[in-house]
Amino acid sequence: MAERKKMSLTMKVLLGLILGLITGVIINTFFSDNVFIDTWLTNGIFHMIGAMFISSLKMLVVPLVTFSLICGVCGIGDIRALGRIGTKSFLLYVLTTAIAISTAIVLAQLVGPGKRFQMEGKEVAKVAAKEAPPITQVFIDIIPSNPVETFANGEMLGIIFYAILVGVSLLIIGRPVKRLVEGAEMLNEVAMKLVDLVMAVAHIGVFCLIAKTFAQQGIGLLMPMASYFFTVLGALAFHLFVTILLLLWVFTRFNPLTFMRKMRNAQAFAFSTASSNATIPVTLRSVHERLGVNNSVASFTVPLGATINMDGTAIMQGVATVFIANVYGIELGIVGYLTVIGMAVLASIGTAGVPGVGLIMLAMVLSQVGLPLEGIGIIMGVDRLLDMCRTAVNITGDAMVSTVVGKSEDNIDVDIYNDPDAGTFDEDEEIHVDEDVEREFQEIVDSPLEDE
Repeated sequence: MAERKKMSLTMKVLLGLILGLITGVIINTFFSDNVFIDTWLTNGIFHMIGAMFISSLKMLVVPLVTFSLICGVCGIGDIRALGRIGTKSFLLYVLTTAIAISTAIVLAQLVGPGKRFQMEGKEVAKVAAKEAPPITQVFIDIIPSNPVETFANGEMLGIIFYAILVGVSLLIIGRPVKRLVEGAEMLNEVAMKLVDLVMAVAHIGVFCLIAKTFAQQGIGLLMPMASYFFTVLGALAFHLFVTILLLLWVFTRFNPLTFMRKMRNAQAFAFSTASSNATIPVTLRSVHERLGVNNSVASFTVPLGATINMDGTAIMQGVATVFIANVYGIELGIVGYLTVIGMAVLASIGTAGVPGVGLIMLAMVLSQVGLPLEGIGIIMGVDRLLDMCRTAVNITGDAMVSTVVGKSEDNIDVDIYNDPDAGTFDEDEEIHVDEDVEREFQEIVDSPLEDE
């Protein structure tokens, strides 16, 4: 009798996502007024398990990024090469963000969301948006005055800067700190193994996150905002399936379909968590083990992208600006839209690491072009669902840039990229201790101590 093939992690996560969506919609449609379900299920079990899952992902981020970056810098072995990788990554991230918001504005102008939006009888929420820091302060904050505080607060730009400096210092010292570098590599392996352990229960966490979101939001919320919602979705889809895949093919000549198949797992995680930072461990694993990008490149480009690459958020800003301008009957003109593009590109760097980054960036853009901040209150209802979608687009852009930079530096294994099974997660293989290693360890423990 043939052994039944086990379900892959990707299929488990997608199944958890679909079942969570169905469960959430059923609860919202038929049990929205049920106090017991709302208290004990939606805001009880679903909230608790979902929050625990996101916390477990965030738990992995700082140690994984730190040790992975240190090992990556040491693995590059050349400070000039590190400079090239940093420059290429930064320019590509800025380019994709500029393309993203330009595409969104053009599409929104063609569709015209908000032109027939009825304001009568609607309460428009007053928005007191947190002010984004000036660009000068962002550059100042890149250098942490207190590394311990930076690590404790999870400030990614400061962590990246400090870890790179440590890696460069180890690289300069060379042979005397060889054992220290080997220790960092071992700790990096431990961090990656922790990722595997968390991923083993990922489908349960994804189910609870999605079920809670749709139980609270529902599908009916989309109807009054359909033109805005589907314009943003259309722009996100165009950027994902046209812009990102076209740039990948132009710069690498790799098969875009292979790329998309190998990123499905990370995209599902990004969609369920709505956080690029929380998805770093999964994105890094997919880029390194599934796409074949060398860890010396991936460990630099993925955390940097999660911090400054805001393609999906830029798309939301472009469509939201047109939508709010149409709702209030304000004509921005070509200069106004060029200002929006420039502000969005700068804001993608300038508001990195600030909580609620999407709406904060939008508030900054609206203030710059003279649109009322109260307009944000109209779109806040559907922003959670769109945030999930744009996060998936963001991490896909991170992976594309990582692949392009890896190819340009000849730091990618093409055989791994083309192998459909490379880096797939096997619970028995990944989580259980290897029998040979366990036997050797037991022999060491059981061996008698020799007299000195």
